[in-house]
Amino acid sequence: MNSAAGLPRARYARHALIAVSVGCALLTGCSATVTGQAVRDQNAAPVDAPPLKESQLDDVLLSIGDINDIMGSDSMEVTGELDQMVDHSSDVSEPDCLGSIFGAEQPVYGDSGYTAVRDQVSREPDEDNAHWVEQTAVLYPSADKAQRFFDDAQSSWDACAGTSIAIDDGMDSYTWQIEDLTATDTVLTQVTTQDDADGWECQHALSAVTNVIVEAWACSYGAGDEAAQIAAKMVENAVE
Repeated sequence: MNSAAGLPRARYARHALIAVSVGCALLTGCSATVTGQAVRDQNAAPVDAPPLKESQLDDVLLSIGDINDIMGSDSMEVTGELDQMVDHSSDVSEPDCLGSIFGAEQPVYGDSGYTAVRDQVSREPDEDNAHWVEQTAVLYPSADKAQRFFDDAQSSWDACAGTSIAIDDGMDSYTWQIEDLTATDTVLTQVTTQDDADGWECQHALSAVTNVIVEAWACSYGAGDEAAQIAAKMVENAVE
């Protein structure tokens, strides 16, 4: 699944030519903009869901049909897949906020004890694509380790809220504004907006389910809760 490895991840580009690189809409419940203690989501995934194996990770990801439905498109295609983490820490002005800007990053997940990852990017084939999605499923040896990563991510995303992040990959440069974190005790969501890009922005969502972290990015001109919906469906897939 390393077909896209080594190619530039262009999630942060307004028009991604190729990219390599959860959820309040379906997991409804109390949410709040933090800082503060998250509140238990009454519709969360079952806490006694059986642990997953690496061979089941691909089934956690949504089909391209589901992605198109959620994003309101009919022409998005899978453009990149990975089964390993990547590292773009040298491209960002604030490496401590890497996890609020990119998914499937080795510096973010590296010390958390994960054992496997599946990452997939999809977008329309046109150069001026209107939507961009990344979905990531990360396997842990136990539910406790997945929950610990979720808790650490909440602290990190909250600390990066209000930060302006410059990204320079050696060919192009962009600046993103990270907005406030919204959290329940089952899902984190945060929006990032690209400067001078006609409203191009991304919702980022993350959740823990059994021994898996699911992470989703959904980018468009005026992002809604699409990443949260994608992540919620990934949670559903994980417990089926």
